[in-house]
Amino acid sequence: MNLDPRQTEAFRVVIETGSFEQAAVRLHLTPPAISQRVRALESTLGSALVVRSRPCRATEAGQRLLQYLRRAMLLEDDLLAALAQREDAPLVVVAALNADSLGTWFFPALAEVLIRERVLLDLTVEDQDHTYNLLESGLAIACISTEARPMRGCSASALGRMRYRLVASRDFVRRSFSAGFTREAARRAPVVAYTRKDTLQSSFLLRRFGLPAGAYPSHYVPGAEPHFNAIRHGLGYGMVPELLLSDVLASGEMLDLAADEPLDISLYWHTWTVQSPRMEHLSRQIIEAAPKILAWPL
Repeated sequence: MNLDPRQTEAFRVVIETGSFEQAAVRLHLTPPAISQRVRALESTLGSALVVRSRPCRATEAGQRLLQYLRRAMLLEDDLLAALAQREDAPLVVVAALNADSLGTWFFPALAEVLIRERVLLDLTVEDQDHTYNLLESGLAIACISTEARPMRGCSASALGRMRYRLVASRDFVRRSFSAGFTREAARRAPVVAYTRKDTLQSSFLLRRFGLPAGAYPSHYVPGAEPHFNAIRHGLGYGMVPELLLSDVLASGEMLDLAADEPLDISLYWHTWTVQSPRMEHLSRQIIEAAPKILAWPL
């Protein structure tokens, strides 16, 4: 069985853009032409590949096909660059990682590697407990995740630990925890989380005070810098990477509410076992560079 490249391209772009209409715009075709190509591919493979919802998403069979297509594109790019003797050809890496990694250690640790290897990044930012799902669904070819177990056909390598501390501004502590960081005070004081998927704060409060999610007010502020600034300016309190805190804790601008109970999150680099030589080399570089900033061992 030979896959029609026009059909597979149409399928891939539908999933990437989330709709037949946007895929048509990107490929300079009409939506009916995109639909016809996807249906022909589904007929060839004997499986539904796209859940026609808003946004469109891949079925289980579609996820497996998308994984294959992304890996094949990498291998093809490497081969063409080698045949053309183009040592300066960029390597496009579609990866998923958490906002805290992106906002703290990722570029300081890896910028030199990314520049030297001529990598073009196509990043998706997601909660560290959910980046794995993007690799599994075929929407990424690599990810940074808290999941230690590799999925079938992939490898998982330890990068190190990111340490978090529960902090608040001095003014917020004066307003909300004047009598101490107690269960009753925690029921009234607003938490600052990234999104509703972010369980760092809720897990801590459940463990420390037995407070379930929803038992206290919460802000949702996505992004490492906005999240940190919301806490720094007194909107609430929350878990912040220790890498961001040295100056503000030393100056007394912010206070550690649980100095005896930091939270360590282990991070792992996931990628396919069979990959292009350049991607394999890049993975080795990442695994070597990350522990220079992240805490080690796990």
